[in-house]
Amino acid sequence: MELVDTLIAAAVGCGLPVEQPEATMIMVCGAAATQVAVLSLGSIVTAERIPVGGEAVDHAIVQHLRHEHELMLPSQSVRPLQLALSGNGLTPHGPASTEIHGRDVATGLARSVQVDTAAVRDAIQTPLTAILDGIGKVLRDCPPDLVADLADRGIMMVGGSALLPGLDQMLRQATGMPVHIAERPDVCAVQGLGAMLEGRIEPLALDPLGA
Repeated sequence: MELVDTLIAAAVGCGLPVEQPEATMIMVCGAAATQVAVLSLGSIVTAERIPVGGEAVDHAIVQHLRHEHELMLPSQSVRPLQLALSGNGLTPHGPASTEIHGRDVATGLARSVQVDTAAVRDAIQTPLTAILDGIGKVLRDCPPDLVADLADRGIMMVGGSALLPGLDQMLRQATGMPVHIAERPDVCAVQGLGAMLEGRIEPLALDPLGA
């Protein structure tokens, strides 16, 4: 039930019309996992939990910098690396390179390196491919008439890892669907749960359709 609760609460929190008959798709980008679901009439039509999230992307980047540049980063420095890739950092249209500050693996002394962003994209391809495979499975399991709705409405991204620079553009290119990031992606689930508990939004059915 936890999967269903989180997905519906996040959808309500970012303003998706989940109680309507038209389908909406939500993608909750967490640290340890990514959850993708199609919602309609206040229930989950189909959903998938992918055991890959922002932490896997962070780990891939840290390993790349260690192996290719002999550079160490404290775990808190990984997010600034992603931000340095700019708004379209994961796409081929992003900057060719970016300067990263860290410590030398051998000496422990501070130094900076120019990192090729194409190589960073390659390094994180494995976790990102797993997410794309999960989206594909959800779409394949979805009734054709609802898939037609999704072609217009697209995917709404929520969760802290939704802010990974360029992830929305990469998903847009890979799926051919519109991709949107919620206004405050990190707090959508809390806001949605609060709205339902306070009665501002009717509590929704939490059982998948056909269950």
